[in-house]
Amino acid sequence: MPRDRDLLTGTLSAIVAAALFGTLGPMSRFGADAGVGGIAFTAWRALLGVAFLAVLIAGRRGIRASVASIAALSGRGRASLAMAALMGLTLNVSIFSAFGRIPIALALMLFYTYPAGVAVVDVLLGHERITAPRLVALGLSSAGVVLVLVGSMNPGAELSVDTLGVLLGLAASASQVAFITVSRTGYRSVPADAATLVILAVSIVGASLIAAAAGYADDLTAPFRNGSAWPPLLAGGVLAGGVSSLLFLRAIRFIGGTRTGILMLFEPVVGVALAAAWLGETLVPIQILGGALVLAGAAVLQLRSAPDHEKVVEAGASPVV
Repeated sequence: MPRDRDLLTGTLSAIVAAALFGTLGPMSRFGADAGVGGIAFTAWRALLGVAFLAVLIAGRRGIRASVASIAALSGRGRASLAMAALMGLTLNVSIFSAFGRIPIALALMLFYTYPAGVAVVDVLLGHERITAPRLVALGLSSAGVVLVLVGSMNPGAELSVDTLGVLLGLAASASQVAFITVSRTGYRSVPADAATLVILAVSIVGASLIAAAAGYADDLTAPFRNGSAWPPLLAGGVLAGGVSSLLFLRAIRFIGGTRTGILMLFEPVVGVALAAAWLGETLVPIQILGGALVLAGAAVLQLRSAPDHEKVVEAGASPVV
């Protein structure tokens, strides 16, 4: 059935996107070790993601068709795409800046309040209904993320909370809420790969300008001086940039913002596991329990009750991917 295919496609897209996004922590750490700091890493990730998507688009339908779909957008559609691109930039700038001011685990806790924000916004806008499975899934997954991230904090370290850092973490969360909200239906006539390319292109320009203005111009050119920067940049750009961003947008279009947001809570679970495997950061029992709760929330979410995409495709318009 078409609805079942949409649910399966969107669910798998969200899970794979979350897993790929989860590699960004270790990849950015490897990039920093090679001289490519956070903001410069964002610019390079976006650039390599755009290169991948350009090749993909050229092979699938040709650049001209994608350009035509963007040109055919209404004024409202163009505004939605521009807002999504801006939110993508502010999200990255905010979260990387927060990482520099407060513990990473705390920054991620603040950022991962966004699934609840998406759920609230979608209910207020009348896009989705509050159901028992959705509330249970959100509660389980949110509790799981808190346990995973709390377990990653050093219990012997003093927790110094910086007000600006906290605000930046919340700003990143708000940016993600806005991105998901406008991306649900705002520019659906544009194929997901073309829309993702535009969004990443804005991040290239924005992150590069910010890096240069903040005195990190040397970080932008570091890959040309240190060849060890290329593996994490390629992995972060192609897999955790182009592929993951494309799948994330596909998931939003197929299964809606709330369901996608909850499934994306799998990202920090993957990130912590990879940090343990690649960076020697030890997993503790509370983190294992948290991961189990996230998976339990994802399972509960799949119970059949008012699928998120019901209203999105009720007019018979399939998502353009």
